Amino acid sequence: MHFTPLTIDGLFRIEPARHGDERGWFSETFRDDAFRANAADVAFVQENRSFSQKSGTLRGLHFQTPPRAQGKLVSCLAGALWDVAVDIRHGSPTYGQWHGMELTPENGVQFWIPAGFAHGFCTLVDNTVIGYKCTDTYAPDHDAGLAWDSAGIDWPDGANPETLSGKDRTQPKLADLGEVFV
Repeated sequence: MHFTPLTIDGLFRIEPARHGDERGWFSETFRDDAFRANAADVAFVQENRSFSQKSGTLRGLHFQTPPRAQGKLVSCLAGALWDVAVDIRHGSPTYGQWHGMELTPENGVQFWIPAGFAHGFCTLVDNTVIGYKCTDTYAPDHDAGLAWDSAGIDWPDGANPETLSGKDRTQPKLADLGEVFV
């Protein structure tokens, strides 16, 4: 498993090794000791999956507020997606900056997004399934978000804002977010 720190502190690109032969391949996609030693010393307590039927579906940008903030280890189980994290840690030298990457079952890449980031994605093909492990359980009273278009994210061609949920259409702009993570 290869862990690559990204330009925004705390974010990692994780590439599990694949061992294959004529039958296909095997991959160890998560190992607690390796993750804690190379990315973050956290425990995962919940795993989620989200299915999007149409290409161009936008979801996010989501996060949970302290003390129920969540880190997320994201992967694509079917289809393809453009996954994005925005730094919302007030006082961070990279506050408001974002990082995105393509996740597919074929590339096997995972994206580690710690607490203090807003997370969202856009599907690149029909019938896309995203999976992510979380460091805290869902807490409706701490559920929050950031407007999908307020951080200068370079969304892929075909990203369709009409697919946003009602909740995601009313999220605050980055300038109006306030000091959620200090």
